[in-house]
Amino acid sequence: MPPVNPRPHREIMSDLMTRIIDGEFAPDSRLPSETKLGHHYGSTRGTVRRALAGLEERGLVSPVQGTGWIVRSGRPSQSFDELRSFAQWARSKGMTPGGLVRRKEFGEATAAEARRLWVSPRARVLRVTRTRSIDGRDVMLERTSYPDWIADRVAAIADDEASVVEALTRDFGVVTAFAEHAIDAVPVSSADATLLGARRASPLLRVRRVSYASAGEPIEYGEDRYLPDAVTFLVTASRESTPLTRTEFSQ
Repeated sequence: MPPVNPRPHREIMSDLMTRIIDGEFAPDSRLPSETKLGHHYGSTRGTVRRALAGLEERGLVSPVQGTGWIVRSGRPSQSFDELRSFAQWARSKGMTPGGLVRRKEFGEATAAEARRLWVSPRARVLRVTRTRSIDGRDVMLERTSYPDWIADRVAAIADDEASVVEALTRDFGVVTAFAEHAIDAVPVSSADATLLGARRASPLLRVRRVSYASAGEPIEYGEDRYLPDAVTFLVTASRESTPLTRTEFSQ
């Protein structure tokens, strides 16, 4: 008899990810069998296996012949202190990053851009809209403004470059030394919904950022909007420090 109201594989994957990250399933421990997980989630073994395959792609679990699924890691995260780009972080987790420019145009700086990029109002800036992907799935929409001193170099980068940060360092010797981030949630707009394939008015995780070169001049002012099941940002507080980390989605 088929399960009543079975849970989809993405929901199962997210729940298992949460349980692994929270320590319910420790590294090197064995997960319950696919049959038991199917009963728990009210879903078929095929749906459970698809969820587990997604966790395997993210480096969280591995299938072991005759044993089942083994937990590989409980916290696939990256500290912002390391200042990795989206692409560098994705590769560090065994995932394939991608990017595609959807719009690129020069214009005059708005008041917000002038303030964040340390340029005069109406100064020339480059605005780029990109979709960013993990393993072929678009998970983030990136809108970034660049000041005139670096705008032409960014405009010359290929539209399908996976990492603009790496391209700027490799091709032009421009190194991002530090960055500031502000995180909140916003409803998806019609334009964002079209580009990301999301439902209108569903929430997106928004990260606003300003990146700086070693001399202190701003390189970019941007806003990244993530699908809610793509990435989570974690804060671990202690007496010594409060690092912010980026990790895969959990709920």
